[in-house]
Amino acid sequence: MRIIIAIASVLLTFSINADEPPRLNEVKLIDLSHTYDDKTLFWPTSPIKFEHPELSYGPSGNGYFYSAYTFATAEHGGTHLDAPIHFFESGQTVDALDLNDLMLPVNVIDVTDKTTANRDYLLQVSDIEAFEKEYGKIEKGTAVLLRTGWSKHWPDAKAYMGDDTPGDTSKLSFPSFGVEAAKLLVARGIKLLGIDTASTDGGKSTTFDVHVVISSANIPAIENMNNLEALPQQGAYIMALPMKIGDGSGAPVRVVGMIKK
Repeated sequence: MRIIIAIASVLLTFSINADEPPRLNEVKLIDLSHTYDDKTLFWPTSPIKFEHPELSYGPSGNGYFYSAYTFATAEHGGTHLDAPIHFFESGQTVDALDLNDLMLPVNVIDVTDKTTANRDYLLQVSDIEAFEKEYGKIEKGTAVLLRTGWSKHWPDAKAYMGDDTPGDTSKLSFPSFGVEAAKLLVARGIKLLGIDTASTDGGKSTTFDVHVVISSANIPAIENMNNLEALPQQGAYIMALPMKIGDGSGAPVRVVGMIKK
């Protein structure tokens, strides 16, 4: 019941290009996260992946079934949130993020045509200008998601990352945000950035300029998103609630898209 009330509260608070936001019974929920399992993709230098060993599974001996597991994972793998402290020393940690900045109306910029032709394509200022010409200026306090179409490659590491050599990042290749485009989005006052690839910087980046730009503005980001093709370019909402890791630089996140039925 509390979850329903929380979602309803979000829907009554935010709106993009609509006289009023959708009512709860008019909303379709879209899962925008990949499942965590033994196929989950991590950055090539990650010391661990997702581990989920069994503690118990079967009859308890007291008349009931019982199962339990442990799990361990790096913060930055699978569908996860980067907290600003990831690339900004005085940035917010995961547990310090304002919930209001994680439940937002969303703009989805689609560059799948560009990435089909160039797997290292980076979002340009001109792409944002073209989006705004069609949909209006990106509003302060909203989220921006970049749809590259890359989730179709998940969980094939070589297709998704461009290379599957453990510990080696020198041959990575995938699309993302360009640094000038990121600066413009920061200037627009967005609250959250997201993408369906492994990083908010392109695979060939060695300086992670986009990470620095958005983290320095205390803007969290979500990487390795899924199902972005299910969202309209405007008119949807997202709820992105990461695991509340104390002093965390990142955390697994379940992202839910909400659109009118």
